[in-house]
Amino acid sequence: MNTFNPTSDGYYGEFGGAFIPEMLHANVAELQAKYLDILEDSSFQQEMQSLLKDYVGRPTPLFYSENLSKQYKAKIYLKREDLNHTGAHKINNTIGQVLLAKRLNKKRIIAETGAGQHGVATATTCALLGLECTVFMGAIDIERQKPNVERMKMLGATVVPANSGSKTLKDATNEAIREWINNPTDTHYVIGSVVGPHPYPDMVAKFQSIISKEIQEQLLEKENTAKPDYVIACVGGGSNAMGAFYHFIDNNHTKLIAVEAAGKGIQTDKTAATIALGKKGIIHGSKTYLIQTEDGQIIEPYSISAGLDYPGIGPAHAYLNDTNKIMVGSITDDEAIKAAFHLTRTDGIIPALESAHALAYLEKLNLKENDIVIVNLSGRGDKDMLTYQKYFTNEK
Repeated sequence: MNTFNPTSDGYYGEFGGAFIPEMLHANVAELQAKYLDILEDSSFQQEMQSLLKDYVGRPTPLFYSENLSKQYKAKIYLKREDLNHTGAHKINNTIGQVLLAKRLNKKRIIAETGAGQHGVATATTCALLGLECTVFMGAIDIERQKPNVERMKMLGATVVPANSGSKTLKDATNEAIREWINNPTDTHYVIGSVVGPHPYPDMVAKFQSIISKEIQEQLLEKENTAKPDYVIACVGGGSNAMGAFYHFIDNNHTKLIAVEAAGKGIQTDKTAATIALGKKGIIHGSKTYLIQTEDGQIIEPYSISAGLDYPGIGPAHAYLNDTNKIMVGSITDDEAIKAAFHLTRTDGIIPALESAHALAYLEKLNLKENDIVIVNLSGRGDKDMLTYQKYFTNEK
């Protein structure tokens, strides 16, 4: 039984909480008071599990990669979240949150997105369940993730560019929060990661925990054990990692590895390695680690991957890091690109740039022959083709 839950006021150790404007207090208090009862309701679970199975396509496969296993002389499995409807893990959370919003009688959904996968998943779920949808996205991300922007629009969502700051995920989140403040009664904000004020980190973690639950069940069938030696996942805000880690957190056997985006290198000013470089502070409603100056100004993060350039980290990950429950590594842009092309050429799978960071970390491990390694392949690379095309000549 997993015991990894926050306190009643949303803290994981010293991290978490709900630092919110007064105008959002009623919204957040309503969520805090009702989310667990809704999640535990049998009719809610029945509707959610039915959609996850018949609409999303769960369970996603646990694929044994013979080619990677031969290369690294260990047993390498890929958890194929890229095969979900819409192409990433994000829809696990949006199905849950939009169903919850309907139980709260909300008529309108807003969301933020970086790589666009959460925006697409939110727009998809709103189209299915008949709610109005507005997605905020950094102007720079809109340019580098055009296929996802067009998908959101085709699904009926309004896409609003964030033109402040670095014009990326942080700024899209700021704009979504402002919109929620202006429309507090009929609108639910679907946060896409394990960030934000309580109860969002816990709520999103619970919706994504289906990933590690399935890994346990599938690995037991394939290897006669529910305890892999390693689980590797990329982290921006950290929802795919939390989903992949969730049921292994109390398991002292499995090493959990969170892989941050080093960008051009953690020694440069072009990086998004929050845990490696961050200091304690408050961002988007919770206390966590974030990249900031000495006087507390947020330093703009950078990554080639639109989904990993967030200046903070989910508060649960901050706590897991401080209590040595996870190992944290970092991968540069170049290492991620190399890993993406390698998987494409060896296994015929084009991964999302985010997932490629997790794949690249296989090179950093000193694996033994019978080690069982799970890499969470959190999304597929269709959305990143414009970026990959820049590297085609070098890779041929």
